[in-house]
Amino acid sequence: MDDDVDAALERFVAANAGVREDTKEIFGAIADLRKRKLWHELTLAIERALAPPCVDDVVKALPGGARALYDGVVREAETRFNPLKTAQLAVAASDAPGAGTRAEAMEFLTETSKRLVEAHGSEAAEPEAYISAHVTLLRLLEGDLDYAKKAVTETDKAKLEALVAPDPSVSAAFHYVASRYHKVKEEYAEFYKSGMLYLAYVSCELLPSETRAALSVDLCLAALLGENVYNFAELLEHPIVESIKEGPFVWLMDVVKAFNEGDLHLYDELCVKHAKSLNAQPALVANERKLREKITILSLLQIIFKLPADHREISLSDIAAKTKLTIDGVEYLLMKALSVHLIEGIIDQVESKVVVTWVQPRVLLRSQIAELSGRLEDWIEKVSAVHGDLVDQIAVF
Repeated sequence: MDDDVDAALERFVAANAGVREDTKEIFGAIADLRKRKLWHELTLAIERALAPPCVDDVVKALPGGARALYDGVVREAETRFNPLKTAQLAVAASDAPGAGTRAEAMEFLTETSKRLVEAHGSEAAEPEAYISAHVTLLRLLEGDLDYAKKAVTETDKAKLEALVAPDPSVSAAFHYVASRYHKVKEEYAEFYKSGMLYLAYVSCELLPSETRAALSVDLCLAALLGENVYNFAELLEHPIVESIKEGPFVWLMDVVKAFNEGDLHLYDELCVKHAKSLNAQPALVANERKLREKITILSLLQIIFKLPADHREISLSDIAAKTKLTIDGVEYLLMKALSVHLIEGIIDQVESKVVVTWVQPRVLLRSQIAELSGRLEDWIEKVSAVHGDLVDQIAVF
């Protein structure tokens, strides 16, 4: 260990009787594990030191803060540590309070990535991709959208796709940065996709409560506003939405549920009940017509979903009554649903009906699965009855 860092940590522990006991323990462990060359255990101890709340004590302890801890302890033994863990420690050090400017952080991370590649060769592919994603995030925060766009669509994406079975942290880093880029660009559907992929690789329980709530709100808004996003069950079933089931954004959850059910009447009631909250969201106000069109399409899908698979002939007048449209409006609605491949079928204008032959598969809520299960049982009973009739007729012959 670097003598200056070692001495600073020892002075800090001795002089600060009121410091957190777990921080004292970690600082003592770092020095001991380094001397004993227990590299894995040392990695874990440094990881704890660079994570809240201990990282605040590290910043107080060392003139150079978290970067000083990395340079004094990790850098000299980089080749002995797991390459990906080293990359994660470098990112944590660069993100710590008082770590310097974004430009300094980017330079530090880029140099660390180069050293890892030189030391580990092909084994450094994961840490290189992990660090590259964080450099892209810093560039994005600096307003370099061109760099960020190329990274999330080409360079960083290619690095991730080249990995056979990437560590979840690497995939999460890429999808998080991609979601941040799409949010800045107001590309709602792409943000929704990237945000849900990010959640597939992280445990939302480990995210700070403020982060969970903010991400839940963003995902709900993106689901409502995203073009060709017609499935909300995956979001509604995700534990992250628990963070807004109470508080100022409960109304948003109610709106998303109304869209998932294709419930036009409930949506209209919510628009009146939560007019103030809805009007406080400029994106929802600006896309009011698109929202109406989307929930009307979802209402159509719900009508079809409730029909037996072998009897999906629906009169246009029935659809008009349930969607609050004219017959001409229903024909436009059906053409829209056909054009975005939500359904397949034939519009019979002579008989004024539509015959639906296929509906795009959807993720179902538990209540919808229960309903489908009931219909499946009815179908099994019908098949059993037909089978019994055939057996009787064969017996007669």
